[in-house]
Amino acid sequence: MPGRPGHSVGLTRATVLRAALALADRDGLKALSMRRLGAELGVEAMTIYHHVPNKDALLDGLVEQVVATVTPAFGATSWQDGLRDYARDLRSTLLAHPNVVPLVASRPAVTAQNLQVMEAALRSMQEAGLQPADALDVIYAVTGFVVGHVLTAADGDPVDRLETLDPTAFPLLAQAVSRTGPRGTEARFEFALDALLSGLGPDALD
Repeated sequence: MPGRPGHSVGLTRATVLRAALALADRDGLKALSMRRLGAELGVEAMTIYHHVPNKDALLDGLVEQVVATVTPAFGATSWQDGLRDYARDLRSTLLAHPNVVPLVASRPAVTAQNLQVMEAALRSMQEAGLQPADALDVIYAVTGFVVGHVLTAADGDPVDRLETLDPTAFPLLAQAVSRTGPRGTEARFEFALDALLSGLGPDALD
């Protein structure tokens, strides 16, 4: 008997994870269930388990869908410049999937694909002169910074909430908020990223 549209024939883990990400993007993580995902794909919920064994594996796969698409690339550039590009790309990717950011923040990226991406990044950084342990610490530091920054700015620029402060009670805060020059979460991200990467220079890792 031929399968109905969306039957397990032709269904893959990648297809399941892409559908899960689209569902989470549209309706939020609370809407994500095997039954709901099966309905999105036109299959019975039990069919999903042939590709992801349980809900934890599905959530890990969601993290993979977001994180593993952003690969640190160094090539002819310095590892600091490569990490700067990685941080910017990761931030853009997380901003495109805001409903999944809390999941990325709370679950380590430990699927096979995530680990392969990490292995390739460590190899490139080792070729650039870093020891694997230092390279791993650097990647975690940059990744944690980006995820934290996106979470902090999820509801807009937190500095905007300080604009109504009484300047007589909080003169330094008022002065800081009223400064001229680039403002906003992106400018603050670039400022902090430069500071972080400067602190992760070769001298700091000796």
